[in-house]
Amino acid sequence: MTCFRRLRRDEQGISILYVTAGFLSFFIATTLAIDVGMLTTARAQAQNAADAGALAGAIALALDSFDDRSAGGPAVQSGVNAARENVVIGEDVSVGPADVTFPVAPGGEANRVRVAVYRSAERANPLSTFISAVFGVTTVDMAASATAEAAPANAMTCVRPFTLPDRWTENNVPPNDTFDRYDNKGRVIPDADVYVQGQNSYDPERDKGLRLTLRAGTGNNVGPTFYYSWSMPGDNGEIGGDWYRQNITDCNQAVFVDGYIMTQEPGDMVGPTVQGVEELIAQDPTAYWDEDEQRVKSPLGRSPRIFPIPLYDPDYYQSGKVNGRNATLEMVGWIGFFAEDASGNEVYGRITPILGIIDRDAGPAPEGAFPRAVRLVE
Repeated sequence: MTCFRRLRRDEQGISILYVTAGFLSFFIATTLAIDVGMLTTARAQAQNAADAGALAGAIALALDSFDDRSAGGPAVQSGVNAARENVVIGEDVSVGPADVTFPVAPGGEANRVRVAVYRSAERANPLSTFISAVFGVTTVDMAASATAEAAPANAMTCVRPFTLPDRWTENNVPPNDTFDRYDNKGRVIPDADVYVQGQNSYDPERDKGLRLTLRAGTGNNVGPTFYYSWSMPGDNGEIGGDWYRQNITDCNQAVFVDGYIMTQEPGDMVGPTVQGVEELIAQDPTAYWDEDEQRVKSPLGRSPRIFPIPLYDPDYYQSGKVNGRNATLEMVGWIGFFAEDASGNEVYGRITPILGIIDRDAGPAPEGAFPRAVRLVE
């Protein structure tokens, strides 16, 4: 009996229990620190790969072919290639054409690209664990997905300081190349041309590659390729032709939305227009339009010779002229233009798809908006 009492009160060896419990706790904490940290990093890297793929796919959808959603098409291939350029814990993700899908946006437009990437046992590339392997957990699966959309843009930046009329419905008899709706007293003429924004506007797919020869507008004539020069904000200390030319060769960061009123330049800007375009072409002299692929090829990737040209409302302009409103140009959209050459008083180029931006403070995109804005949505 005395022996049992002594053993019950004996505390020798209790430290071993504390050390064992402490070691086990330390081991578990180490497992969490190493493996959970690795999994957190892997998750972030997988999401980066999916994000890159979705954005690349949406950009290709907007710029290369909005209608081609085939496995070999630019949207799918760009999505796959961009995702594969991102590794997860030092190894490539698994992603193929079947992992690129095109969900419909809530508004009903099929303008979204979803890319899913994997590192999993099913794809034969799971993540290997470190400390957790002691407990029998040797691998872990990882997956991530992202969705981007190429939505109609409601704003634009980097626009150039000359503008073209938007397209109209030609009703004159016989048809001609100018917008004619009002007589010199402001009355609507018989067989008048009609402009409705978005009704016959330029389309990035239908009009891709269309050649345009831009000529300086004369008098009050509104012709489909007659451009008018306009004064851009933020003169940056420059004046007149120098500031105008600079806005052709460089990117003016001002953001413009539908309905912006452009003030026409009072002087002759034909010379600065041609000089500016020539300087712009010199920034990427070997870029060219590829007829087979229907796009611009450039060693720079995205050529600076592609830029947005603002479109103006021909009805608003002409009605203002006949009613005494001085050269008022209302911005109603934009087209993408690839400058091929400039000579005399003419600028030659082709229509090409172009990216715009989303201004949350502005209204919805113009009807029949030409540019698209790419952004992640999921």
